Amino acid sequence: MATYKHYLAGLMNTGEQINDTISVRNGRIVFAGAVDLLDAVARYGAPLEISFCPLITERVQAMQRLFAAGRTAAGYQSEFVYAYATKANFAEEVVRTAISAGAHYETSSAFDVRIAHRLWQNGILPSDRFIFCNGSKEAPYLAAIRELREAGFANIVPILDDPHEFELLADCALPFMLGVRERKDAGDMAAGITYGYDRFGMAPAELMQLAARVAETPHTIVLYHAMVGSQLTDQQRWIDEILESLAGYAQLRAYAPALNYFNFGGGMPTGAYDLSFQFDYAAFAERLQRAVAGWCAAQGVGHPHLVGEFGRYSVADHGVHIFQVGRTKPGQPGQPPWYLLNGSLMVALPDILIVEGQHFICLALNHYQAEAGPVVLGGRRTCDSDDFYPRGDLQLILPRIEMQSTTSEPVSEPLLVAFFGTGSYQAMLAGEGGAHHCLAPEAPKVIIEARDGVLTTRLIGEQSWEDVLNELGYAEG
Repeated sequence: MATYKHYLAGLMNTGEQINDTISVRNGRIVFAGAVDLLDAVARYGAPLEISFCPLITERVQAMQRLFAAGRTAAGYQSEFVYAYATKANFAEEVVRTAISAGAHYETSSAFDVRIAHRLWQNGILPSDRFIFCNGSKEAPYLAAIRELREAGFANIVPILDDPHEFELLADCALPFMLGVRERKDAGDMAAGITYGYDRFGMAPAELMQLAARVAETPHTIVLYHAMVGSQLTDQQRWIDEILESLAGYAQLRAYAPALNYFNFGGGMPTGAYDLSFQFDYAAFAERLQRAVAGWCAAQGVGHPHLVGEFGRYSVADHGVHIFQVGRTKPGQPGQPPWYLLNGSLMVALPDILIVEGQHFICLALNHYQAEAGPVVLGGRRTCDSDDFYPRGDLQLILPRIEMQSTTSEPVSEPLLVAFFGTGSYQAMLAGEGGAHHCLAPEAPKVIIEARDGVLTTRLIGEQSWEDVLNELGYAEG
């Protein structure tokens, strides 16, 4: 096989660019046009996590611009509301960046509302932003919602998942703007379109009964929530599903006259995981608004404000994980060799286990003159047979290097590999802090932010063994 340098050249689609966040300059991979990854390792070591927050700003504002342009082209008469689904990444720098970029806030838990409350108190979350509270709500979640409303935040919108939730909010002294979530019918379920989402929301009859109940109170229903799925790339199917849900919106509006927001949920795909990814965001933004406008005209319904809740799209590609190959071992006959990393893949990238078919863009940072070939990566800091990548039929091409057989040191400089698109869900599923599988420590994390047009950097150091032992209750005697 050719050298890894030639393999890398074949990945480039325009000049030095591999995709819109990864480029090769003078034989070195540069991330987001600003971070030389080999320089980062030279300064901070590996394993290393990098969080480049300006990419979050770019993603949020790009989508806002595209929907604004699509609104003009389609003659759409209402607004688009971009909400960041914070469950994708709760880290303070991530949420603060998304808010600063203009995003509204979507919560999924009691603690999430507590974060929003604190951000509002600290002047980071403006009072004119919406907080959309999704998910099934136990008493602590409802209590946090009430507390924030009673503290004076008017734009918190509990999206009711069942009628009981309203009864626990109905006696709030201050009026709520409410949302309701639809439950897809059996026909959609049989088609496999919404499996997993069917545990959420209410059927049409429940929605009508709830609207009648809310009409007896000072509260109002203002938002209708639909949901199709995640990482949707079939534009026509997505739009067809949204139009189907608009029928439910229009039906409920006859019982809830204040209803004027239609939340089409998440689903916006990201190119963070696949170099062959193709999706025309501009075309979708215009197409969606044109389709909704046409449907509304045919039904004699006003154009609702459209709400999108974007998690992975907002933050996936701002994160990078870098590992060092510490050992190589031959694979079984006819199989690729094993490259053992100084970290744990299942701890750093739990999506490889949780999401079927999930893969990441993985590139070598050095040894470009070596022959390229397929390899399998294994986590060296766990003893779990599931701690490997890639999975299934995916093939990973990296430089083929050899390690000495009697020592863990490489023959030459260690091979460094970078995983891209790790900024969404990975830390949230693995957990921030605490004790992880096989007690694998969290890597140092470099956080890069833009402040007044200047990039600033700070480092959160690697987890210490003392911290992990204390988390598990092993206090010093």
